Amino acid sequence: MLEGKHALVTGGGTGIGLAVAQALAAQGAQVTITGRRLGVLEAAAQNAPGLHSLAMDVATAEEVQQATEEAVAARGPIAICVANAGVAEGRSIFKTDEEFWRHMMSINLDGAYRTIRAAMQSMSGLDWGRVIAISSIAGIKGLKGAPAYSASKFGVIGLIKSLSQDFAGKGITFNAICPAYVETEIIDRNVVSISQRAGVSEEQARQMMVGLNPHGRLITVDEVAAAATWLCGPGSGSTNGQAVEISGGVM
Repeated sequence: MLEGKHALVTGGGTGIGLAVAQALAAQGAQVTITGRRLGVLEAAAQNAPGLHSLAMDVATAEEVQQATEEAVAARGPIAICVANAGVAEGRSIFKTDEEFWRHMMSINLDGAYRTIRAAMQSMSGLDWGRVIAISSIAGIKGLKGAPAYSASKFGVIGLIKSLSQDFAGKGITFNAICPAYVETEIIDRNVVSISQRAGVSEEQARQMMVGLNPHGRLITVDEVAAAATWLCGPGSGSTNGQAVEISGGVM
């Protein structure tokens, strides 16, 4: 259903981004996957029809613009933009210094803004487009012990809602996907961090995160990818400006 369409997925070498990219490619899209680690991207795209690797750091405005222009030159206007690249780390307000705050915002919020803005320069000439930002359940309800992360993800939803109004009726939709705890490398890193901070075993730390999902398990990347694919498919045109929760229940 996406034959002939060009998709750009940031943070597309691993986790949610890779799963989304593979799902879009399976529907016929040509997908440019970006990230800071070119080797990871190349490994993901190897023997994967429809995936194309491109180094891009969303924390650098000039790099985002240049890389996006390169992708457009190679595969045409971007019809689908998935702003997925992000970092997840919790710190209390007193441990959140200026450097940590700016790092979180520069990647999670500024990175989404830079990616969407650059992609829209080619998309705005089309009569159909889909912009999806991967936010978080923390962007809806806040996350205890993670004010900077939560604020960045709230900001992503605000950006999406505003753009959905700016482009209403022009064939382009803007939506945010807000997962709870997903089985990715981030979970593995957070397990170690929580274990050290709380003085519990890594298995106990993992179960603490699992227990925060109402259905008692981690969400799979394929479940997030399925939501993204639906937002690009038939019948999704009236879904616009939404924060789609994938949390296993009411949180």
